[in-house]
Amino acid sequence: MKKNNYLVKVSALTIALLTTVVSIVSAQVLDDIQSKFNNYAQNTLQEKLYVHTDKDFYLAGELLWFKIYDINAADNKPLDAAKVAYAEILDRDNNPILQAKIAMDNGSGNGSFYLPVSAVSGSYKIRAYTNWMKNFSADKYFEKNITLVNSLKEIALQTKEPTPEYDVQFFPEGGSLVNGLTGKVAYRVVGNDGKGVDFTGAIVNKTNDTIARFKPHQFGMGTFMLKPDASNTYRAVLKFKGNKTITAPLPPIAVSGYVMQLTDNGAELKITVNSSAANNSSVYLVAHTRQNIAVAKTLTLINGEASFLIDKNQLGEGISHITLFNNEKQPVCERLYSKHSGQKLTIEAATDKPEYTSRKKVAVSILTKNTIEPTDMSVAVYRLDSLENSNPESIYTYTWLTSELRGNIESPDYYLNAGDNEALDNLMLTHGWSKYNWDDILQAKEIAFKYLPEYNGHIITGKVTDPKTSAPVANERVLLTIPGKRVQLYNSQTDAAGNFLINTKDLVGQNEIVVQSRLEQDTLLKIQISNPYSEKFSSNKVPAFSLQKDLYNSLFTHSVSMQVQNLYSGEKIKQQYIPNIDTTSTFNGLQKVYLLDNYTRFTTMEEVLREYIHEVLVSKQKDQFRFRVLNNDYYMGSNQPLVLFDGIPVYNFNKIIAADPLKVRKLEVVPHKYYRGDDVEYGVLSFTTYKGDLGGVEIDPHALVMDYEGLQLKRTFFSPVYETQLQVSDHLPDFRTLLYWSPNVTTDANGKAAFSFYTSDQTGKYMGVVQCISADGKAGSQVFGFEVKGGVTP
Repeated sequence: MKKNNYLVKVSALTIALLTTVVSIVSAQVLDDIQSKFNNYAQNTLQEKLYVHTDKDFYLAGELLWFKIYDINAADNKPLDAAKVAYAEILDRDNNPILQAKIAMDNGSGNGSFYLPVSAVSGSYKIRAYTNWMKNFSADKYFEKNITLVNSLKEIALQTKEPTPEYDVQFFPEGGSLVNGLTGKVAYRVVGNDGKGVDFTGAIVNKTNDTIARFKPHQFGMGTFMLKPDASNTYRAVLKFKGNKTITAPLPPIAVSGYVMQLTDNGAELKITVNSSAANNSSVYLVAHTRQNIAVAKTLTLINGEASFLIDKNQLGEGISHITLFNNEKQPVCERLYSKHSGQKLTIEAATDKPEYTSRKKVAVSILTKNTIEPTDMSVAVYRLDSLENSNPESIYTYTWLTSELRGNIESPDYYLNAGDNEALDNLMLTHGWSKYNWDDILQAKEIAFKYLPEYNGHIITGKVTDPKTSAPVANERVLLTIPGKRVQLYNSQTDAAGNFLINTKDLVGQNEIVVQSRLEQDTLLKIQISNPYSEKFSSNKVPAFSLQKDLYNSLFTHSVSMQVQNLYSGEKIKQQYIPNIDTTSTFNGLQKVYLLDNYTRFTTMEEVLREYIHEVLVSKQKDQFRFRVLNNDYYMGSNQPLVLFDGIPVYNFNKIIAADPLKVRKLEVVPHKYYRGDDVEYGVLSFTTYKGDLGGVEIDPHALVMDYEGLQLKRTFFSPVYETQLQVSDHLPDFRTLLYWSPNVTTDANGKAAFSFYTSDQTGKYMGVVQCISADGKAGSQVFGFEVKGGVTP
């Protein structure tokens, strides 16, 4: 009897020790996961861009106006990190039809696209990203669908709806169907236009027995329960309006694995885990919101099951990623959960009157209520017709919902405003595939980013290779110059892979750049400039393009308005200007200037340099001319100066000596060391011709000379003023349908803002759209409306 008691005590002690060891190991594993996640989050700043376009429907020949907001994904506050954003309009095959680099400042920037008359009618998407965002998935780029119609070409208007085609997708909760484990399966069924459709469905097995029936709750989405058998096969049978029936396969069934199911119990969430893994295996649950870990727990599977309870107060505002790890720290299940308690910026916007006649002043007042911080706003006012969207997506919905999900989302505002929790959870299940690569996080490798953040200006990258072997050339000094009235000089050096990068400043508009190696002899090295635009694309599909015949009248009116505006006000509408930038001399006043017409005109450049440019010593060694610059009566060693001819570097000085001095207007000399980044120039000689055409001097034939677009030039939105009776009576037609656009409306200390504009000759209903974000990270959107009628304004 005593022996049995002893054995019982030993067994109990053993179990206690094993439990303690398991607890310690589990805690260490959980700490390791959290530590690696936090390290990854701290070193991978996540940006979100939001683009407010003036509208969603355009004609070829119009201007598309837009404002870009840059937001820190961790707290949704404006982020002043990138000084450049990239905006593109892509067709359905991801071919860019327009591209631009947009200057950013204090977390925002704005620009415009002139939609070419050569464009093909169709559905397009506008996307935007920063250079830093190119390090991550293209699914994180901002994307928005727009419609572009070329009314100057024949348009095929449909008289009836096209034959429907359906896209059917299934999403097991947690990620997988597992043999013998009951799990929830979400589904999403959309038509040609990307919108959800109504239907009835059933799941049947290989013997045609019905296992489950289902019907979508909202937007073609819903769920059903299924306990799959790996020895069986399953298919979905869907029946649509008009008795059209299609079948679709379910995802493959795993022989073993894990499933998870979330149940919302009000104040807390219950996460039930079922697995075919052995008993006493540990599982780890981590929930993170906007890169901050909110919950980290561990449990032991008992009879293949474990249940986690999460207090909702522990979760952050917005969408949380809930990930389950097995005892080998492998992520085995994941799903999203959305929590919103109201971070929306409250905005009031109204006009001074509900109705106006043509060419009358409209005064708009805006008030923000639940923030004391200044608010950055963009405002568009346009005519409503059957072509325009009367329910535009808001920056608030994008910030808190759309940007965290994948795929096109139908009516995104519905999920945050309708109080439909079932629809919201269906959205989490069908669009909620994680954007985090846990393999990268858990391996804890040193993160090497290919694309650097553009803190100061646009970064030009390139590569130098040997044309004979295509091998990269390391440690090669490279000089990039931008000739013209405002010469810019940039230097770099290649790394081991032959790559170089150049940080530019105030590079705007169309430029010609010259890139060459810094060698006295012409070189055969091959220099390439990289494409600055992303070559990665998201999985989002642009919906099919179709125009119904009943839109003809609206389309005709819109087309006439566009053509009249371009005819009478085209120059004012499309005019671009250079923004305020530093236009001081390249050498910042450190140079001495020789205007050659003020001196005796010699017939050779050697005579010019020897006779009255006393800061320069000309010598010749083995048929090669050499220059040295004098600094305070002392020559700066044997180092050669930098010599520019119309802003282009020339390293073979024989070409300078051979130049015709009668074509040169001036010579600037920097008679001391000139520092540019890490490079030191031992003096500078800069020759400028009368015509700016190099005066016959040949540059290195293997130098790279190419056109390069800098930051987009600005346009000012054109809006006529009708303050006097003479202006009102002007016979020049005013057919504007876009009455107002401003990317830079800012509230004062009292949260107020005001602006005004004038109505056009176009009667009808108009809508104003306000998008904004405050300095403390509150996003908001508001619309207001008014009507323009004929007759006299009361």
